[in-house]
Amino acid sequence: IKGYAADEVIGTHFGRFYLPADRDAGEPQRLNAIGFPLTIKPVDGNHGRNVRTNIKDRNIAKEAFIQALKTSGEVVVEAFISGNDFRILVVDGKMVAAARRNPASVTGDGIHTVAQLVSQLNEDPLRGIDHENALTRVQLDACSLAVLKQYDMTTQSVPAQGQKIYLKDSANLSSGGTAEDVTDTVHPHNRLLAERIARLLHLDICGIDIICKDIRQPIKETNGAVIEVNACPGLRMHLHPSLGQGRNVAAPIISMLFPMEKNARIPIVAVTGTNGKTTTTRLVAHLAMQRGYNVGYTTTDGVFLNRIALSYGDCSGPASAQVLLRDPMVDFAVFECARGGMLRSGLGFDHCDISIVTNVTEDHLGLGDIETLEQMAKLKAVVPESTRKSGYAILNADDPLVLKMREQLHCQTALFSLHGNNTYFKAHIDEGGLGIFPDEGQLVVSDQCRQIPLIAVEDIPLTFGGTSSFMLQNVMGAVLAAYASGFDLITIVEGLKTFKPSVAMTPGRMNRFELGNFTFFIDYMHNSDGYKQVKSFLDLQEARRKVGIISATGDRRKKDVVSLGAYAAAMFDEIIINNDHDNRGRSNDELTAWMKEGISTVNSNCPVYVAANEKQSIDYALGQAVEGDLIFASVDKIFDVINYLEARQNEYHSKQAVDTVILSPKN
Repeated sequence: IKGYAADEVIGTHFGRFYLPADRDAGEPQRLNAIGFPLTIKPVDGNHGRNVRTNIKDRNIAKEAFIQALKTSGEVVVEAFISGNDFRILVVDGKMVAAARRNPASVTGDGIHTVAQLVSQLNEDPLRGIDHENALTRVQLDACSLAVLKQYDMTTQSVPAQGQKIYLKDSANLSSGGTAEDVTDTVHPHNRLLAERIARLLHLDICGIDIICKDIRQPIKETNGAVIEVNACPGLRMHLHPSLGQGRNVAAPIISMLFPMEKNARIPIVAVTGTNGKTTTTRLVAHLAMQRGYNVGYTTTDGVFLNRIALSYGDCSGPASAQVLLRDPMVDFAVFECARGGMLRSGLGFDHCDISIVTNVTEDHLGLGDIETLEQMAKLKAVVPESTRKSGYAILNADDPLVLKMREQLHCQTALFSLHGNNTYFKAHIDEGGLGIFPDEGQLVVSDQCRQIPLIAVEDIPLTFGGTSSFMLQNVMGAVLAAYASGFDLITIVEGLKTFKPSVAMTPGRMNRFELGNFTFFIDYMHNSDGYKQVKSFLDLQEARRKVGIISATGDRRKKDVVSLGAYAAAMFDEIIINNDHDNRGRSNDELTAWMKEGISTVNSNCPVYVAANEKQSIDYALGQAVEGDLIFASVDKIFDVINYLEARQNEYHSKQAVDTVILSPKN
């Protein structure tokens, strides 16, 4: 449009001005394509600024066009519809109010000028600047002057007694107009039309502008039209109409946003403990996804939304939780709550609906002024203590420190145990409490003294055919969280069957790689209790020789590092020490010496090899492996190790495929 004179650019095509292909021919015909009278307005204007209606000749059209360009780079030309201006407000698919809007006007008294009458009008205490009051003060702008020109008047003209003079072409309250409530008189056809428009445009709240002679009749019978749909409608005309009953349109909006029968908060499950937090968090998230939720969850591996990583790293603190709580897509949240984050910044939420405490062990003692197991348990108890009264704290009944947390809780409790005859657990379920335990190979939920067999333990992939008791504990905590959240049993069972210990679902947690005649496991075990749990699993595995790749974190106490070495010696026939872990101030030589000290106390003849990094330790293990070996690696850089082992696995399978072709009888 820029660079052309008004005479050259006035044309129309589907209601919008455009540049004619031939600027020398057909201009009046193009302008008249819609036909007078016209309405001209900016495409993206508001508050009725620079809108002109009932345009009946070319000169006024040119003036209106130039004026509209001051508001927007695009201009709309519409057929002028004769009638009154109505606004219908639709909330959540239902009409809640309707108003007739009248343009700003003054009534002459034969004495005062138009400007003086406007000044008197603006003295009304209900009128303010912009939206500060129920009505807006009238400004005599270019559009007002153009409208007055139609009366052959200026602002200094004196209207006759009783003569009504309109000052605006549009009836917006923002330009000084007034409103009259007509909610109870809208014809059912017009009401249905407005509601259909809102639903078709997927607008929860919208204002629909209709021009017609009488809103009490169907607009299709009175040559009326819908001229605009507003996605952000003003409410003043309905709350404080100049005539008629005010409508509390805020009530249906609040009811839509916060339904009385629904919780305005999304469900939050918080998981804490020493070991098993990440796997439990992932399994709860998986079960919630099976239920159809959009699940956001945080772990020591990253922040995830429906398994898609939003960020990687240790994201088990409150800042990561708040990232998901601010995400409008998330409607179910599962947060891993680690010691460090709680000590630094507390929790990322005020209350959770369900909490899970897996266990409390000696890992991280001596850090952050936590010197004893009792102090560690007190810190971990912050999570179940944040559980709502109506929610559940899910506790490991086989861990005395976790079980003791019940004494300080104000919410409901649910217990899980590997032993159905556990005294405290049995008393809990005998009293009708919620619990879960394995019984004769079946996982059983007990609720109000009713025993519900769920699934055979060996059919749960995460338990490795029932051989991993620590994984079964993670499963039981997650199942109780799903059950307490109201998930149906079919969803829970299906979720357990489809959640597998793989790099896709549980990266770095008991991942298994088949490399020819031997098996390679990796896990993020990094403390004595983790070694103890893995040992119970490895004791059930058949292998010619068991090789372990171990490492230690530098901020642990000497006795903790020595203990790792001792547990490793009881688990493995040969040990590879990886010096690529986070030393956190200690030297590799110091950590290696401590681990060797622990190894020698259990098996002084155990072969020990020291590697400079994880890749070197893996290469050495693979190079020494023979048929029937089992290699188990405690890893730190989880995804680097996974990528490397997957590449080695693919190389092996590719070689096997080539060998098969070469040895085929047909070749």
